[in-house]
Amino acid sequence: QVQLVESGGGLVQAGGSLRVSCEPSGLTFSRYAMGWFRQAPGEEREFVAAISRSGGSTYYADSVKGRFTISRDNAKNTVYLQMNSLKPADTAVYYCAAGLTGGLIISRYEYAYWGQGTQVTVSS
Repeated sequence: QVQLVESGGGLVQAGGSLRVSCEPSGLTFSRYAMGWFRQAPGEEREFVAAISRSGGSTYYADSVKGRFTISRDNAKNTVYLQMNSLKPADTAVYYCAAGLTGGLIISRYEYAYWGQGTQVTVSS
């Protein structure tokens, strides 16, 4: 049974930083590309960042480029999203996702597995 468990969300002031983590189980982590998405109330789930299975390639949404960094540690079976210079507009539930491919996955429809999400709230 595949499970993706996110952690590290919370409440932070605007301009602050937060790191969320995702630890999958039940799959061979190093074979999967990973991604982060977010969903604010009343909004559709949107792409945030993606990383290839080796970690050698990354891609970001324009709204987070230069502020967020996605990384992974295949030895620890964990993917991270470091979020700096946070804004109230970044407030959302953040989800990690796993897809079996050698490249990057941008579309949410191409991810096979999803976590339950972790809440990130940025106060002004």
